[in-house]
Amino acid sequence: QVQLVESGGGSVQPGGSLRLSCAASGTGFGDHTMRWYRQAPGKQRELVAESSGAHTYYADSVKGRFPISRDNAKKTVYLQMNSLKPEDTADYYCNSYSIDTGNNYWGQGTQVTVSS
Repeated sequence: QVQLVESGGGSVQPGGSLRLSCAASGTGFGDHTMRWYRQAPGKQRELVAESSGAHTYYADSVKGRFPISRDNAKKTVYLQMNSLKPEDTADYYCNSYSIDTGNNYWGQGTQVTVSS
């Protein structure tokens, strides 16, 4: 079992920055694919960024603005959100996927609001 707890959300003005953190507990982490998703009101959940070994993936909408990083010793994955735009407003969710077991785990989400 893996438990995920996100933190770092909040309200910020356009152009500002936030850093989301997702702390994992339980078995495994370094060998898990870690992803950040977001879901805006009335929209489907979308993949924002992914970290798997040396591989990273970014949605076009955040490429160059939202670097993902991880500290395997701390079992934590981060999403640094820079140059925030109103359209980045959403609930952000951390996801952990174990390739070995096929298990998928979700955090409870953290809200990000970008508004002037």
